[in-house]
Amino acid sequence: MDYIVSARKYRPMTFDSVVGQSSLTTTLKNAVSSGKLAHAYLFCGPRGVGKTTCARIFAKVINCLSPTPTGDACGECESCKAFDEGRSLNIFELDAASNNGVEHIKTLMEQTRIPPQTGKYKVFIIDEVHMLSTAAFNAFLKTLEEPPAHVIFILATTEKHKILPTIISRCQIYDFERMTVQGIIGHLKNVAEKEGITYEDEALNVIAEKADGGMRDALSIFDQAASFCQGNITYQKVLEDLNVLDADNYFNVVDLALENKVSDVMLVLNSVLSRGFDAGMFVNGLASHIRNLLMAADQQTVQLIESSEAQRQKYADQAKKCPVKFLYSSLKILNQCDVNYRQSSNKRLLCELTLIQVAQITQEDDSIGAGRRPCERLKTLFKKALKEVQSSVAAQVAQTATTPSEAPMGNNDGGSIQQNAAKTNESARETQPKVQASDSVTPRLKLNNIGMSFSKIMSGPEKKEKNELEENLSLGETENMHKAFNADDARRAWLAMCNRIKLNKEYKALATRMMNVRLSITDYPHIEGIVDSTALLNDINQILQRIRVTMAKDLGNGDITVSLRVAEQEERVQSLTPHQFLKQLSSEYQDFNTFREALQLEIS
Repeated sequence: MDYIVSARKYRPMTFDSVVGQSSLTTTLKNAVSSGKLAHAYLFCGPRGVGKTTCARIFAKVINCLSPTPTGDACGECESCKAFDEGRSLNIFELDAASNNGVEHIKTLMEQTRIPPQTGKYKVFIIDEVHMLSTAAFNAFLKTLEEPPAHVIFILATTEKHKILPTIISRCQIYDFERMTVQGIIGHLKNVAEKEGITYEDEALNVIAEKADGGMRDALSIFDQAASFCQGNITYQKVLEDLNVLDADNYFNVVDLALENKVSDVMLVLNSVLSRGFDAGMFVNGLASHIRNLLMAADQQTVQLIESSEAQRQKYADQAKKCPVKFLYSSLKILNQCDVNYRQSSNKRLLCELTLIQVAQITQEDDSIGAGRRPCERLKTLFKKALKEVQSSVAAQVAQTATTPSEAPMGNNDGGSIQQNAAKTNESARETQPKVQASDSVTPRLKLNNIGMSFSKIMSGPEKKEKNELEENLSLGETENMHKAFNADDARRAWLAMCNRIKLNKEYKALATRMMNVRLSITDYPHIEGIVDSTALLNDINQILQRIRVTMAKDLGNGDITVSLRVAEQEERVQSLTPHQFLKQLSSEYQDFNTFREALQLEIS
């Protein structure tokens, strides 16, 4: 077969035909025309950007017998013809990936002693030079520093950091740039015209983005797409052939997120996953899309978007609808997802939660908080559906309220209406579930009560009068409550109250100390608490009124009174060491001894 892939068929043969490296090619042409050639060059850069191609063109030019005034080879002399036909003896290429030993370098060094038969220089091109072993590098050092006058070394690498500093310091360094999307598209258009292939600009843009800055990769993808599309490269065909996700999905997700349509965003993600795309790839693609929107929001940075002009305009149009805060917050959330993606055991759930957060950025907060505890920001997940339900309920209530009463109209004094209303209220109470209260029921944790009660504690003299008023109002709610309770109920209510106070950082230490207070009922319903120190007594007394209100509500008894005192010497509880505690268990509980003997345990 005579078919040659485009990456080889359209490989540049002159400096002017090299794409995207104009500054480097100009420097090399000027060095040739002025005769100021170094003995060693180091070409660095990503794959497929023209390192080896420029090395070959440079080797051809410096051996040309009659170079042009612009610094290019003539292509007519014997040296140029030998190079084009692949029979030049002045140019040697060594693949350091497979010839990285000391013996290979020694063989190369022996060839440097032989002067060229035709031309001026012997050029040694060592590709992937970073693959040489340390011993090979050391064997190469002396010759690289002082080679014969007729020898020029050109080293090419994609990983400059792996080369020894002693090698780098002996070379002129040329850093090749990644190909821009526009540069790749322009070259692909030229190749398509020469090959007689029709194309769509968006299709070439997808190929250029897929190539990731490498011209060789772009030409390989171009050949693949041309074969699949049978000479007519279209956008949809390229997406299908390369299994690339359509950018319209990202535009759609952003539009839905701005409208807080979480359900629709979830459907888009499910559609993407059902087509075989990776969830992490989708999140990264969305992050790149939002980054482009951020660049498009400013005319100074719109040029940083590597895409076609039509695509840039789409970014600019959508960027006008996006608040800058939304873009920044989205990038932060998506980047955090990318960081956690590898460690996540449920990757889909992680991506779904990420998209939910993005879709809720512009949604108003539903603030729920209690007392001095920091408010938790909760956002309704399916807000649209909730609004529809709320509006439906509101309509039913309004309709019920405006329905004419079926009461008899004979009595004009309104007595029948009042009687009907009373009957309605009574029947509503009868339909509600009845709960038999028990004295032994554990008090429920009421975060709203304790939170609101302690939110105003010790807030300053200016709010003292307001706090007292709130306390009286709160206590008034329990005036008609006379539920019976015992000491165990009081202790449970006290511990529950302490646990709720702990949620406030300011009173966390006090609540921890309050849990050691010993409660007893001295004269029902009076509750007495015994504390271990005067300092703790003074701290608790500052909020004693609030404690009384809370205990009354939790125990369902408005007659409760609470007082505290410092423990007498004989009432103080002695702290036991672990050994003393085990001894006490052994002396008081026979079951503990039986358990210890069965397991053959000893108290040490």
